[in-house]
Amino acid sequence: SLEIRKIALPPNHPDLATSYNNIGLVYNNMGEYSKALSSYERSLEIWKIALPPNHPHFAQSYNNIGLVYDNMGEYSKALSSYEQSLEIRKIALPPNHPDLATSYNNIGSVYNNMGEYSKALSSYEQSLEIRKIALPPNHPDLATSYNNIGLVYNNMGEYSKAFSSYEQSLEIRKIALPPDHPDFAQSYNNIGLMYNNMGEYSKALSSYEQSLEIWKVALPPNHPDLATSYNNIGSVYDSMGEYSKALSSYEQSLEIRKIALPPNHPDLATSYNNIGLVYNNMGEYSKALSSYE
Repeated sequence: SLEIRKIALPPNHPDLATSYNNIGLVYNNMGEYSKALSSYERSLEIWKIALPPNHPHFAQSYNNIGLVYDNMGEYSKALSSYEQSLEIRKIALPPNHPDLATSYNNIGSVYNNMGEYSKALSSYEQSLEIRKIALPPNHPDLATSYNNIGLVYNNMGEYSKAFSSYEQSLEIRKIALPPDHPDFAQSYNNIGLMYNNMGEYSKALSSYEQSLEIWKVALPPNHPDLATSYNNIGSVYDSMGEYSKALSSYEQSLEIRKIALPPNHPDLATSYNNIGLVYNNMGEYSKALSSYE
């Protein structure tokens, strides 16, 4: 599409920006964040020339750039981009437009990643309220909202509320999505996280393995979500005292993260920390110290 548009259209035509934006979306979904950022920025530059300053396409650009920064662990940059997007959408769109819900959802995601759970919950609930008005009752975005609210409750230690939200999310996804859709993997992963936090390790392991099987089919082999799966499986094995299995899973996670993420991403720190934890539990203190450092 882009190659034809380059030949047929003037260099700052909005359709070229759409092409770069869409290519960026695919790279982001594949976990290739630097390529995604480059494509999104090219799209934004064209739209700055071609469109009036509060056009909704600008909001889309800032939103997508924020999504990449969020995935790269650069949370302050992500928050700034998401807030720019939200401000444009407030001016350009009616108050219950689904894109406003997307903005509040994404701002909630950054706050959750930053550990600011009350702000995350507030943003996610604003998003859910708009989606309830704007979307049909089994729309996948409602499932995303319930999933994200469950994630915050889980992080806050309110497991019964988390479980209720996760179940609402999963029920919608069963109606709305094909059985191997990656969103199911997210549901099973998050349910596993909750069981792990509750100390129900066999249930946690079962949920994590369901998640991993779906992600293996749906995602490229070095996608960050696969690293998350291996990390979480390692966490359960560590809690169960099966240290060699834990170490193997944590090392699989680390290898993917080394390929998929920028070198100072917080998830790499988590991997080294978790490997250190296993070595410490195994009594191999010099290896533990090296990993912790």
